[in-house]
Amino acid sequence: MIYKADERKPQIWFCGAHFINDIYTGFLNPIMPFVAEQVKISMPVATIILSCSHIFSSLLQPVFGFFADSMKKRALIFWGLIFTSIFISIAPAVNHILPMILCIIFGSLGSSLFHPQSLGLISKFSTSDVVRNMGIFIACGTLGFSMGPLFSSAIAQYFGLDKMPCLAIIGIFWALIMFAMVPKFSISASKQHFQFNHALKEILSNRQLNILNLIAMLKSLMQTSCSILLPFLWKSEGYSQFQIGLALFGFIFLGGIASLLSPKLEKKIGTANVFYFSMITTFPLMILFMLTYKTLPVVSFIIFAIMGFVTMFATPITMSMAQKVLPQYKSIIGGFINGFSWGIVAMAMSAIGFIAEAISIVPVLVFISAIPASCSFLVKKITTN
Repeated sequence: MIYKADERKPQIWFCGAHFINDIYTGFLNPIMPFVAEQVKISMPVATIILSCSHIFSSLLQPVFGFFADSMKKRALIFWGLIFTSIFISIAPAVNHILPMILCIIFGSLGSSLFHPQSLGLISKFSTSDVVRNMGIFIACGTLGFSMGPLFSSAIAQYFGLDKMPCLAIIGIFWALIMFAMVPKFSISASKQHFQFNHALKEILSNRQLNILNLIAMLKSLMQTSCSILLPFLWKSEGYSQFQIGLALFGFIFLGGIASLLSPKLEKKIGTANVFYFSMITTFPLMILFMLTYKTLPVVSFIIFAIMGFVTMFATPITMSMAQKVLPQYKSIIGGFINGFSWGIVAMAMSAIGFIAEAISIVPVLVFISAIPASCSFLVKKITTN
């Protein structure tokens, strides 16, 4: 039994919703080179569009987290999942760039609605080990995100991009069932109110939270750069949609396994070693990928999948540590760690796409992988407090 009896029901529905929501958020990366060809845009422009997706799905999460913490309503998780499933499914089938961008924006906003409230509710409904439950929840999202490339690339290759809107039914169905199954809040639980400016000031002035947020940004920079840029590299090497989707699946799937294992391994090797392993190891792995992707493609795919494991290894621990610092702001902090950090990285990706086109993709990724390793000294500042 994963959960105690009084927490099993909501946790299972939250984890299932996270799995399904993140299937949709993983749709676009593997097929974007082919969508870009369909609407006749370049790699830098496609990178900007994907960056907009991350910005709208991430940067606003602290704001939605504030509403989730203050109003104590369940609506955000339902409408978020519905918006994500409908609009992200429609986007690849659109043949014109403007309506495609609008669909991506609305679908991304759905993800931004869903995540902070669900992250806060995981802690709220955890009557036992919060870190373990957070690890399971994050792993479910990561596993869903890993399935997204498989779904989208398989549909794109074997049925065509125009058939992808049919996949929206999965998310709509789960949201409607979840509405009936997730417990409602009691009136007493809805009496807590926050001033957003005050909450923001407390969060941004906290040194430990700032470091944890920076670490989250560095890890999301690594994950986002690989997920957006490498499909364009593989397309130029002649790989099909499904092959690219399979590679991204391996990367994100092992990341989900890492999220499941890290809370247990933290107790054996210590919190600091979890962070050191996650931040430092990606650099030598990226060097190995650079040396093998042309001559030993199978080996390079295996290395790439291991990078996913390493990159996401510290994710649930980062989240649970952050929420313990100021527990009254669980959803807002969840929005910062899981959302705001991704949004900041997405803004940087717009420029990175142009740089990668100018000087080549792999050297850019090698440089990016060196940044978390060079910042690993920050771990000592958060694990010795």
